[in-house]
Amino acid sequence: MPRQVRDVVFVDGVRTPFGKAGGMYADTRADDLVIRCIRELLARNPQLPPDRVEEVAIAATTQIGDQGLTIGRTAALLAGLPKSTPGFSIDRMCAGAMTAVTSVAGGIAMGAYDVAIAGGVEHMGRHPMGEGVDPNPRILAEKLVDPSALVMGATAENLHDRAPRITKERADAFALASQVKTAKAYADGKLQPDLVTMAVRDPATGWGLASTDEAPRETSMEKLATLKTPFRPHGKVTAGNAAGLNDGATASLIAAEDVARELGLPVAMRMVSFGYVGVEPEVMGVGPIPATEKALRIAGLGIEDIGLFELNEAFAVQVLAFLDHFGIADDDPRVNPWGGAISVGHPLASSGVRLMTQLARQFAENPQVRYGITAMCIGIGMGGSVIWENPAWEGDK
Repeated sequence: MPRQVRDVVFVDGVRTPFGKAGGMYADTRADDLVIRCIRELLARNPQLPPDRVEEVAIAATTQIGDQGLTIGRTAALLAGLPKSTPGFSIDRMCAGAMTAVTSVAGGIAMGAYDVAIAGGVEHMGRHPMGEGVDPNPRILAEKLVDPSALVMGATAENLHDRAPRITKERADAFALASQVKTAKAYADGKLQPDLVTMAVRDPATGWGLASTDEAPRETSMEKLATLKTPFRPHGKVTAGNAAGLNDGATASLIAAEDVARELGLPVAMRMVSFGYVGVEPEVMGVGPIPATEKALRIAGLGIEDIGLFELNEAFAVQVLAFLDHFGIADDDPRVNPWGGAISVGHPLASSGVRLMTQLARQFAENPQVRYGITAMCIGIGMGGSVIWENPAWEGDK
């Protein structure tokens, strides 16, 4: 007898402050970052019995050292979940945490379990992207991809080539706006509720607390214009209009909606649809465009139905290409209203849940908005997009 597919909801999400690679988390283990997030989720939701968490999916791009060893399982044990709680690890590069969420959502929808934790961690200071990898020589020898596909910054330069209307000045202006929006979000207390403090140790000064992101900085168009273009002489991609190299972790509670309401858990967002696609690896930044088209098609929606966008700012050009394709202005207030990865950082596999957590907060503040999107480009030529529904939407009342 076929089972009825259940509605899946985003209950809650948290993250550590994001640090610069080799910065405030230089002496902090990667697994301790995600363990801290899991413990905080349990503490913030005491009505959830720990034994009701039936799966833990944690993503890491570089699955080695302290972010290897099936980190979903080991983090679950170290966070104090019962030994009966299974876990696994995921790698879909930048969309690791996003894939963790959609993977457990599938299990919940099918009735395999009721409640799961999904998130991601990346300690790029300890484990730079690509550490220990051994790409098959066929990839280049048989010209399966352009050699630039293996360097993310080079793919951003390629995207600039294909979209000459996206100038360096336009990318810099978008990056500056990200910094300004994040500064305002901090000043207005928007980001702090979902940041969990981390104990950190500095060999010179001793123990302290990490309570805010390390990456945001004051800048200007004049300063941005002077930055080097490391991926190509006289190029357009700089450290100012791209996300940095970062350390950090995220975690979220995902549940069947009926179970969440039974347990008295908050229902922050309802999952509508999601889509992952492959694109030419040398222009991986276009990935969110067909991924979003796929998610919209599955949901029976159009881009005009989307009232809020959380788009990962791996590179400014990638977001601008998305906006151009869908006819959205660079300064549309629906897009990344609290800034994005250019300002707060992008610890690869953890970022998907940051997007979701921020969208959930924005839903609560905007009951006139029914649908929102979290989307991101993914290394080696992919894109991912998830459409969410606002349970606080006034149209239901």
